[in-house]
Amino acid sequence: MTDKFLEVMGLLVLIFFWIFTLSNYNQLPEIIPTHFGAEGKPDEYGAKWTIFTLPTVSSILYIGLTIAIRFPHHFNYLVTITEENAEKQYTLVTRLLLMLKLMVLLVFLLLDFQTVQIALGQPDIFGRWFLLIVFGMVFVPLFYFLIQTSKNS
Repeated sequence: MTDKFLEVMGLLVLIFFWIFTLSNYNQLPEIIPTHFGAEGKPDEYGAKWTIFTLPTVSSILYIGLTIAIRFPHHFNYLVTITEENAEKQYTLVTRLLLMLKLMVLLVFLLLDFQTVQIALGQPDIFGRWFLLIVFGMVFVPLFYFLIQTSKNS
């Protein structure tokens, strides 16, 4: 159930990501922020078509991770895989990749959202918290699953 839920959520986020980007494209000015510094302030700018970079990269990552998840026996593990622990380890790494896929999609969506907001002159709602939010979304699940993997060796 959890794996299917994470997969469906990832797909829904990716679809929403494209809808959000496409629906905001015509409203964007010709020059938009393309990079943000550690404090969440834009420090590089580019053409508005670059707004499609993040959903495109997200789609490629989504497809790549979806394929990789089907082959958990090819990954490197922190523990030696035995007949006794193989199923549990494969389940954990599959769930980790599903969770990371979802979190990366959400991080890229947040970046896209922030780009659109700032390009349209809206207030920056994340500010200095943006980097902390991004690190939390990626590293909290990663550390959780690494701990689970070592416990279930």
